[in-house]
Amino acid sequence: MAKRGKSGGRGRAAAGVVESPGPGSKGPVEGVYYVDTGDCELIADQDNSTGWLLKINGVMSSHIDLADPLFLDFEYMRWIAALIESRWPPSDASSTRGGAADNPGKLRGLHLGGGACSLARYFAAAYPDARQVVVELDGKLAEYVRGWFDLPKAPLLRIRVGEAREVTETLTADTRDFIIRDVFAGALTPRPLTTAEFNQHVRRVLAPGGVYVVNSGDAPDLKSAREDAATIAASFEHTLIIADPAMLKGRRYGNMVMAGSDVPFGDDPKLARRLLGGAVPAHIWDDAQVRAFAAGIPVRHDAPAPPED
Repeated sequence: MAKRGKSGGRGRAAAGVVESPGPGSKGPVEGVYYVDTGDCELIADQDNSTGWLLKINGVMSSHIDLADPLFLDFEYMRWIAALIESRWPPSDASSTRGGAADNPGKLRGLHLGGGACSLARYFAAAYPDARQVVVELDGKLAEYVRGWFDLPKAPLLRIRVGEAREVTETLTADTRDFIIRDVFAGALTPRPLTTAEFNQHVRRVLAPGGVYVVNSGDAPDLKSAREDAATIAASFEHTLIIADPAMLKGRRYGNMVMAGSDVPFGDDPKLARRLLGGAVPAHIWDDAQVRAFAAGIPVRHDAPAPPED
């Protein structure tokens, strides 16, 4: 599972937007680099001459193929891409007109959690006119990634340095078609990004018909995953889960992709076939199955505000 940082060890970076190559502007070079929240290690992929792996604080975070932005090495990222493309088929991008909700080519995406910007780079290739913002806490890491991986420039892809919740709360309503949460501190996502109150900010920022997607990592007891599912189900009328059977049965540590929307996801046979065809075949749980999975589990809420003096 791709995770970010050390639990309790994330620093605060100065707010800003990284628009130009930073210290890694000559391209990727293997080595360990100090960043604002610890260190990162860039590793050449021994199985792919144009591939690079990124570790952050000793934990595998991202993979990039410099020659093919449409190649995603991490299975959960392929599941997320398949879900977004099921809602907005890229083949329709050049044949429709209108606003972002009608024209897949002009999708507006928000990525909470940056890493190597693997998914943002993928969607930039799949939807050439998309507008995306990646929120990354670590400003130095964002500079390195800009230089190493030749990411699309603003306004197609902006990296905004800041804390994910704080940034989300500042965004204008109805301005994103999809929001992806892929933020980890140690084994779990920081709690402020998992509560019902945060989900309401997400709903406000999403345009009608938009999709909220989360990478929910958990151990075999599935306690955190059930809490994630319960909270998303309490916040959105329609939900789904994508995961491999072993994960769904609580047989291993890994990832579930969960999603919420104000409109039904529908029954897309192409999506089901695509998920089954991967190296790790995945199944889809519909809204009824998600709610059964989360039945009886308390919804997460923000901690109470401290009493005033």
